[in-house]
Amino acid sequence: MSEEESTAREFFDLEKIKALVELMKASDLTEVSLRRGDEQCRLRRGSQEVVRMVPANPYQGVPPEPVNSNLAPPEKPIDQHIEIKSPTIGTYYATVSPDDPPLVTIGSIVKPDTIVCIVEAMKVFNQIPAEISGTIVAILVENGDSVEFGQPLFRVHPE
Repeated sequence: MSEEESTAREFFDLEKIKALVELMKASDLTEVSLRRGDEQCRLRRGSQEVVRMVPANPYQGVPPEPVNSNLAPPEKPIDQHIEIKSPTIGTYYATVSPDDPPLVTIGSIVKPDTIVCIVEAMKVFNQIPAEISGTIVAILVENGDSVEFGQPLFRVHPE
């Protein structure tokens, strides 16, 4: 058995993955992404579906005045940027280590597999991929900031 095969087996050892799943359950984490060389392992728990609750009667007071249907509705600017959001709570890091340059900066071109940052949760350093192609137009958090699940981290102008 080559050294490469041994390393791959250690990285994707079923017992280690089971232990990681149990840690995710205990910590209420929804996603963990690991990478070693060309090998990648991403574990997700639960549904990715978001349900929005809408009140049955949004108007509790006086009903709104009738709208003149002859007027065109005001045009809203279309935001063509897509947000890359944090898949978990934790601490945002822009670099792999303190001596390295940021993984991405404003103007960086990203592909779906481009790692844009690290979010550390409970001593697990999760590499966050862009999951879209485009150009970074805004970085919405600072290195070392605490981030919440679903919090926007970057704005990307899609290709």
